[in-house]
Amino acid sequence: MTDAIANPESEGPAGGWGSLTSLARIASDTHPPAGVVEDIWRMNKPGGVMCVSCAWPKPANYRAFEFCENGAKATLSDLTGARCGPEFWSVHTVAELRSWKDYDLEQTGRLTHPLRYDAETDRYAAVSWEDAFADIGATLKSLPRDSVVFYASGHAGLEASYLYALLARTYGNNNLPQSSNMCHETTSVGLNKVIGSPVGTVVWDDLEKADAFFFFGQNPGSNSPRFLHPLQEAKQRGAKIVTFNPVVEQGLVSFVNPQNPFDMLTGRETPISDEYLQVRAGGDIAAILGLCKVVIEADDDALARNLPRIIDVAFIAEHTTGFDDFIELVRSTDWHAIERESGLSQAALRRAGEIYIEAERVIGVYGMGLTQHSQGAINIAMVVNLLLLRGNIGREGAGCCPVRGHSNVQGQRTVGIAEKTKLIPMDRLKTLFDFDPPTEDGTTIVDAVKGLMSGKIKAFISLGGNLVRATPDQEAMERCWAAQDLTVMVSTKLNRSHLFPGKSAYILPCLSRFERDEQATGVQSVTTEDSFSHISASTGKRTPASEHLKSELAIVAGIAKASVAANPRLTWDDWTSDYSLVRDLIEATYPGDFKAYNARMFQPGGFYRGNAARERVWKTEQGKAVFTTPDRLNALAFADAPGRYRLMTLRSNDQFNTTIYGYSDRFRGIEGTRDVVLMCDDDIRSAGLTEGQIVTLFSDFEDGVRRALPGLRVTRHTLPPGTIGAYYPEANVLVAIDHHDEMSKTPASKAVPVRIEP
Repeated sequence: MTDAIANPESEGPAGGWGSLTSLARIASDTHPPAGVVEDIWRMNKPGGVMCVSCAWPKPANYRAFEFCENGAKATLSDLTGARCGPEFWSVHTVAELRSWKDYDLEQTGRLTHPLRYDAETDRYAAVSWEDAFADIGATLKSLPRDSVVFYASGHAGLEASYLYALLARTYGNNNLPQSSNMCHETTSVGLNKVIGSPVGTVVWDDLEKADAFFFFGQNPGSNSPRFLHPLQEAKQRGAKIVTFNPVVEQGLVSFVNPQNPFDMLTGRETPISDEYLQVRAGGDIAAILGLCKVVIEADDDALARNLPRIIDVAFIAEHTTGFDDFIELVRSTDWHAIERESGLSQAALRRAGEIYIEAERVIGVYGMGLTQHSQGAINIAMVVNLLLLRGNIGREGAGCCPVRGHSNVQGQRTVGIAEKTKLIPMDRLKTLFDFDPPTEDGTTIVDAVKGLMSGKIKAFISLGGNLVRATPDQEAMERCWAAQDLTVMVSTKLNRSHLFPGKSAYILPCLSRFERDEQATGVQSVTTEDSFSHISASTGKRTPASEHLKSELAIVAGIAKASVAANPRLTWDDWTSDYSLVRDLIEATYPGDFKAYNARMFQPGGFYRGNAARERVWKTEQGKAVFTTPDRLNALAFADAPGRYRLMTLRSNDQFNTTIYGYSDRFRGIEGTRDVVLMCDDDIRSAGLTEGQIVTLFSDFEDGVRRALPGLRVTRHTLPPGTIGAYYPEANVLVAIDHHDEMSKTPASKAVPVRIEP
């Protein structure tokens, strides 16, 4: 059982000189143009640009340096001096580039021209925008409407995203899967079921008032480093932090603030987690049930001794349902079962539970460590159960805080990029644009990949992203992606998805958010939504990397004009000329969320679009917040077996999603490679392996498909027995498309059944 942590592999705390050294290396690799420091300085400030990395909020009371290592890396990557123009293709074929690493593709630089694939030469060649749009439109018109998918990554602003959703629906389908299908769709579905909100309930001010933070499967050190500043301030005022994570993430162990001269000069570290519990991969249900058991036992004792209750009886009676069934399960579950499934000792869980009891206001933070399981929705429901016990939803300094990993992934759902028709005000769309929106639900990513494999899906339009690399079953995905009639990718840089072109294939290069977007009515601004449901504007000032680039919105409009029937209400050219007209449409479609949109978009800190659950208005089927009684103690779709391991896919300190900036994962002490499998000492010995040995991982998902990832070096790491780690996206080849959360179909990438062979 796990009681304490150690992390000998780490090269020091989050932040500090390691962060600055890493940035210096990225700057050396990218050769950004003069003035890039000003662009980084403007990040996440009024009048500036919302970070293109994670969706952490832009606070109204901003710091002098309102950016983090990850955000600066993403900016340097966007503003690289390298260019990938037509001349690149005179010396490289697509087949050759398939042998390149993701990092090498990233280093080719910004795309400069629209490109069309030529199968005879196996190369991309420059094409005019007019010809590209005309050919794309002609192909789309010839295809069955339900055979086309309109995918969006989490980058494009709200304006382009709204028009993209409109494009799909006026074309004739709701096939609008989005990158959240692969990460936080479990939140959108699972959280909505139990509190009636698909997003978190906290706002920025809550961070300053919380007495405790409970982290579950979220890593701010690598994924949202600006979170470390309010956590440091929380520790300084005496708040407690408890972390549940199979992996020791250095950002939740200690932090040296790179914006504090004294900290930098002296190396003074702020310890972050008061308790760090290394739960087994898939064991969070049992761990959280253990916390709830501590609370209920303390409440039973208080009741017996006629002392003030520990649970919030009044809140539970007025605002919740399902309490009695849940408490019966908690009381009847013995500690032995909880310890076995969580991998944690009763003593460790009791210490964490006491912190929860002593805190008046608690924020529950979680990330993909909870959502990417076959029972991810139950994981989230258990976090809500814990918070509901003491009324920690719907009041200041408390609430549920899922942390999104892409800059506008939440906002795109807000303005209509969704495959479920019940989420869309179709009646308003019909009134605004005088057409009959399609009524059938569209496809999720999982179903779209299955559709590709069966041949049902014949075309993919991708508004950003690197979908072929990001999805499960990569080898099969590569084969069926290239078999499509049409692939269109809106991109800033080359990535692996471009290397499997369809029969007709286009790469359409777009502006970065940092670049000046000048249209007929002048320079345009775009808006995004952060993880706290605040809408903020961004205005780029940098000269575009190429005169041939178009904005994401202009590209969407160009495709729409060529593929959608003419309609006097669909004024694509007007909308391209003036983005404020699109914001007017968004306000008309979603008046409750976007009141006075254009007037408020530059408000410092962004304007809040509201959240009913924060006001204790529960838009669930029951009209109340729901206590969920789980029917299991782990989130797995498989049973343990001799020689079977639970593989977690991990991100390094040197990447953002599928974008690889380098080969330095300093928090884990891994340099120069990503071809590793992380294992604890006990697992290395019991498997008869030695550190440094080269092995192959094989999928142990029972569907008869052979999946293998060879050439991995066994690397010692502090992990729970039976839990191993390997890097995403390389390890996606081991994830079966059918291994996903039952409710949301989010791929279960945090507990993949695998075996190891030398």
